[in-house]
Amino acid sequence: MTEIKTTCPYCGVGCGVIATVQQGEVKVRGDDTHPANYGRLCVKGAALGETTGLQGRLLHPVVDETEADWSQALSEAGRRLQTVIDTYGPQAVAFYASGQLLTEDYYAANKLMKGFIGAANIDTNSRLCMSSAVTGYKRAFGEDVVPCSYEDIENTDLVVLVGSNAAWTHPVLFQRLVQARRENPALKVVVIDPRRTATCDIADLHLALSPGSDAALFVGLLNRIQGESGWLVTRVAAFCGLPVEAISTFYDWFITAPRAITLYTMGINQSVSGSDKCNAIINVHLASQKFAREGCGPFSLTGQPNAMGGREVGGLANQLAAHMNFEPADLARVARFWGTERLAQTPGLMAVELFEAIARGEIKAVWIMGTNPAVSLPDSHAVCQALSACPLVIISEVMQDTDTSRYAHIRFPALAWGEKNGTVSNSERRISRQRAFLPAPGEAKPDWWIIAQVAKQLGFEAAFRWQHPHDIFCEHAGLSAFENQGERAFNLRDLVTLSREEWDALTPYQWPTGHFPQRRIVPVEPQSHAAALQPLYPLVLNTGRIRDQWHTMTRTGYVPRLMEHIAEPVVSVSPRDAARYRLEEGQLARLSSARGVMVCRVNIHAGQREGELFAPMHWNRCFARQGAVNALVESRCDPHSGQPESKQTAVRIMPWQPAWQGELYARELPALPVFIHWWRKAARGVSRLTLAGDKPLMAWLISECHSHGWTVQTAETGGRSSLLAWHDGALMLGFWQNERLPALAHAVIEDAFVRPPAQLAERHALLNGQSVQARSDEGRIICSCFGVGENLIRQAITEGCHSAAALGAKLRCGTNCGSCVPELNVMIQDFPENALKTENISDSR
Repeated sequence: MTEIKTTCPYCGVGCGVIATVQQGEVKVRGDDTHPANYGRLCVKGAALGETTGLQGRLLHPVVDETEADWSQALSEAGRRLQTVIDTYGPQAVAFYASGQLLTEDYYAANKLMKGFIGAANIDTNSRLCMSSAVTGYKRAFGEDVVPCSYEDIENTDLVVLVGSNAAWTHPVLFQRLVQARRENPALKVVVIDPRRTATCDIADLHLALSPGSDAALFVGLLNRIQGESGWLVTRVAAFCGLPVEAISTFYDWFITAPRAITLYTMGINQSVSGSDKCNAIINVHLASQKFAREGCGPFSLTGQPNAMGGREVGGLANQLAAHMNFEPADLARVARFWGTERLAQTPGLMAVELFEAIARGEIKAVWIMGTNPAVSLPDSHAVCQALSACPLVIISEVMQDTDTSRYAHIRFPALAWGEKNGTVSNSERRISRQRAFLPAPGEAKPDWWIIAQVAKQLGFEAAFRWQHPHDIFCEHAGLSAFENQGERAFNLRDLVTLSREEWDALTPYQWPTGHFPQRRIVPVEPQSHAAALQPLYPLVLNTGRIRDQWHTMTRTGYVPRLMEHIAEPVVSVSPRDAARYRLEEGQLARLSSARGVMVCRVNIHAGQREGELFAPMHWNRCFARQGAVNALVESRCDPHSGQPESKQTAVRIMPWQPAWQGELYARELPALPVFIHWWRKAARGVSRLTLAGDKPLMAWLISECHSHGWTVQTAETGGRSSLLAWHDGALMLGFWQNERLPALAHAVIEDAFVRPPAQLAERHALLNGQSVQARSDEGRIICSCFGVGENLIRQAITEGCHSAAALGAKLRCGTNCGSCVPELNVMIQDFPENALKTENISDSR
């Protein structure tokens, strides 16, 4: 058995993973030698082995919906791209890349687009999450230099988390913070977020400010540091909707702390003034001298495994390469290094404007690599319309069916995690290896190889003759060091001459940041968010991530245990808004904006501010009929960074009580009538949909089963109906419906598709969605690592487990990644004997 050290493909923490393959089964554990995680893994990382199957994989090239060999697909892609370039010029071509690409893939794509096609129209989904942070750093320091490391979080006196639910989005890093606080009780934690999230579990102070008002809070702090009076605390309090006393406490803590570090992410970046918010944070660190020393600094946490690597190679349309810019000296330098006379001379189109240009017909060909913009971009209906009208859409993808692939004319099968070989850079500038431990399935190929082959088709073979990703990495490192005498902080001169063996064995390497070209305080004028509230759309919708899902679910959505915590689109509503709009816990609701509609289940949450909603961004049209939150979001962008304001959208909410709700299990799902709402849920060995509708479905299902020659068994009791379909003793389909979503023994149903019940009593029980032998219902899963449900946890609390540690000792929950510990603590506080204690904790937050 061979152990392979690799890197997790999810968030920007960049955790080290050790993978092994035994009898075709992939097992993973945390790498206790990796300096990002020291052996810890979150539940998504721990479930990586369950994502490596070939279910739904794209394994062969496809041209115009017909499977083709590589020679045909590459030739056709080259011919069609060349036709667009010859007819309309290079500006009619665009690439849209991803933080899921390896650095070597990213470098190849950027070099082809900017260096040889000759236009800078290559952007990336990283534009949607951290481009405002890039702008903030460049304006302050002259270069995109992240000035902090994870160790700073463990060696500080004050941690400020702004617009970050790190407990769910960066759980391993959050657990490092939890451990640091345990070892240093004097360490204070401030959380700045409109919502009371799981991250608030460790907060000494929670500032639940008005959405989008963060800049005013930090401008006021800067004024306090500098002794100015433009933004006094009373003005800040009015702008942010916060008590004066709470703001003063925060200011006092920050100013008196010997060391302070601020962690910020999407809640800051995803705004029409995101760049200014980033600079407002950087400003207070520069002014207070809490910068460029241990435990201090403004630390942007990236959302993707290689968003940082994309920034290093120039994967954004307004960057050149290796942290160089579209300036004469840099342009000449890159052109010399690449040996090209076709280098793009001006910045290209950024993500949102790129797809708007497709819609206007200015971009005639787009190549989308490793991402799903039909879901992830704002105003997703408009994005889909643009793609449907684009003359040439090429995708490089691991999955056969995504929202975006449905518009593709040419589909290239790419390697997935575990199959590809290269490097990634995490949030703290640390380069780690992603190593292959699985064979390439079907005809899937590395992204860099596909790009190089298309470059050959376009006549640029001489500049793309790489034989191995090591060749690309060394070229990338060489460009960073080329004519760099210390003017540019990003410099991989130590890695330029690595042999292939040394590159193969490369241990995590962090490039240093001792040099900052400048340290500039950027003037910031606070702005409110741009969501246009009105009587028709009176609520502010915030979007973001949940604990166990990743991006648009093309990987995590097929893992059953990652669906057990939150299994379908939800909307969090404050108790007062729930009463105002007549919403009940668990009820379905329609969210709508001027652009689209989303159907989701209501979660009444005391930590949600009145007048505001929160919905996750993961669900797409492969997993829900109307679950895509970006169908609602307007494509307003920061004018400096081009990053969309995904955090504030004007919406309305209305309850929806369908005539029935139900659960459908099937070996092969039928094509449902268009009037049915559905949500796909991962299940073991069978397909599962949750359904809802106003028109009856049972008669249609019976007819569908008869058309296959299946034997149908039905039952009806009151408003509850059920159906089982059998063929040669095997269960083919099961359906259970009621006015409200029926409570079923889902594990029993899944087992029945593997081992059909033999006894008549068992079949009758199955028809009721239950087992002959009553099983205790564990309830909604809280701990996904060990599958521990809320009913079991509440029972243990009743029996005396009044701490997360006690629950862990009895049930194991919270003892692996720790992501569920905040929820465990809430459940403990909600226990009747702890009611007063809970009230006090809530007030202190």
